[in-house]
Amino acid sequence: MRRTAVLALLLPLLALVHAGPATAAVSCHRINATGAGQGAAPQAGDPPGLIRTVAHIRGGGLLQGTTEAAFQVSGPTPTGIAFSGEITFTTNRGTLSVDLDGTLDLTTGNFQASGDVSGATGKLDSATGTLTLAGVQDLLDPAGGFTEKVSGEVCVDLGGNGKN
Repeated sequence: MRRTAVLALLLPLLALVHAGPATAAVSCHRINATGAGQGAAPQAGDPPGLIRTVAHIRGGGLLQGTTEAAFQVSGPTPTGIAFSGEITFTTNRGTLSVDLDGTLDLTTGNFQASGDVSGATGKLDSATGTLTLAGVQDLLDPAGGFTEKVSGEVCVDLGGNGKN
C-alpha cells in the first residue's frame, strides 16, 4: 500500500522530467519609438553617393538602442529624392535589420521610409515584421541631424534564446 502511494506521487513527477523543455511562442510587439541621429562618415569601399546615418532609439522596447543605416539614392521625386537601403538596430538583445524604401523632401526635410525585417541575431533571431521611420532632417545642419518616429510591429520568439 505504501509503495503504491509513493509510485502515485512519483509518476507525475517523472512525466514532467521526460516532457522536455518548455518552448515559448512567437509574440508580436508594437513598436512606437523615437530617434535622434545624424549623418555618418563614409567607410572604405562605399560606392559613390552612399548616404550613412547613425541614431539613438528611445522608448523602443525591443528596439531601444542604436541604429546604423546606409542608403543609396534611387531617383528623383517632385520635391526631393527616393532612396533605399538597410538599417540595422543594435540592442542589448541582438540586432535587427530592415530593408527600407523611402523619400526625402528637400524643401521641408520631411522623410518617410518603410520596409520588412530582413535579418536578425541574438534574442531577435528569426524575427519578422514591418517598420516605418518618419521624421525631419535639419537641412541647414552640416552634420545632417534628424529626429524620427519608428513604428510598426516585430514578431519574435524571445524564449528561443537566439537558437531558432
